[in-house]
Amino acid sequence: MIEAYGLTKRYGAKTAVYNLTFQVRPGAVTGFLGPNGSGKSTTMRMILGLDTPTSGQVTVGGHAFKGLPNAPRQVGALLDAKAVHGGRSARNHLLSLAQLSGIPTRRVDEVLGVVGLQEVGKKRSKGFSLGMGQRLGIAAALLGDPQVLLFDEPVNGLDPEGILWVRNLMKRLASEGRTVFVSSHLMSEMAQTADHLIVIGRGQLMADMSVNEFITRNSVGFARVRTPEGEPEQQEKLTAVLQEAGGQPQPEGDGALRVTGLPLPHISDLAHHAGVRLWELSPHQASLEEAYMRMTQGSVDYRSTVDERAGLQQQMPGGPLPGQQMPGGLPGTPMPGQHMPGAPVPGPPMPGGPVPGQQMPAQQGGWAPPPPPPQDAPNPYARAEGGDAR
Repeated sequence: MIEAYGLTKRYGAKTAVYNLTFQVRPGAVTGFLGPNGSGKSTTMRMILGLDTPTSGQVTVGGHAFKGLPNAPRQVGALLDAKAVHGGRSARNHLLSLAQLSGIPTRRVDEVLGVVGLQEVGKKRSKGFSLGMGQRLGIAAALLGDPQVLLFDEPVNGLDPEGILWVRNLMKRLASEGRTVFVSSHLMSEMAQTADHLIVIGRGQLMADMSVNEFITRNSVGFARVRTPEGEPEQQEKLTAVLQEAGGQPQPEGDGALRVTGLPLPHISDLAHHAGVRLWELSPHQASLEEAYMRMTQGSVDYRSTVDERAGLQQQMPGGPLPGQQMPGGLPGTPMPGQHMPGAPVPGPPMPGGPVPGQQMPAQQGGWAPPPPPPQDAPNPYARAEGGDAR
């Protein structure tokens, strides 16, 4: 079990983690969520004794990490998959870790097989892809067969098969009674993997509850209602009835109505009494991602802005007319055959010349450049007598 009490970490004037208290219990996968910069990695580093708390304490199995006898045999962690000497092979990297912790050599080959790297075990890790590096980091965490495991973004760089493998691995480890603490930004994956959630924002605890409870508390359920297509009067009648009953119907992009404030049976009864036929009446519960965004929207430190120059390279519907000045000073693109303001107007074709768009006869050589100026014409680039060319 991992237990944190009043955990606080400051770096100068910046407080990364403040008064954080939580427990990570064995037998379940606990997801650790929070926006970028919320203090997740700092918290994990304090659990592993890599950073010293400014105040408070965190223990693993009732002891500080530095006080655990032969800690790698009790705690395994993946915080940075790149923390590997690139000149070593995958097997030698794991072998050095095993020898430092008194782990038998046969365990190295076992974990290489568990993570699927047995065929590349003798290759240098600097040639590994991001996904292979993640697998090697997971192998290092499993090396001591520990009871407590911490993973920071374990599926980063993995393909769909690898993501499924990690998901099943986490569940299996938890089913064996181990403590599994996983940090991730992939909400869809956490929804399928985690049993419990710890959510922090700007270094402070925001939620400590099961996944289902988290979704229920941080989302608003609604009903999707659809009336027959081609009969707009049916939807208008239903909208009026729902509003009179205290509901809040809102049209969606596909023609359905999103109704909040009324339970499904009441919506069905109202439609029946109003003589409105329904093509769809279905409940909707927010996903973990929707619930997470709803809770943490006020704790996000890094927000993107709209690119004001986006779309200037092509003519967009509703954009400036050809030749019209664009925001930022870029002119629009004229349509073929259209005259740009300020450009010279093409004159009529020369006698005997081709009609615009017509190819010159081959015996005339097609298009030819204009003739050179007369030889007695002054050369603008000639050196002026008694001085430099201007």
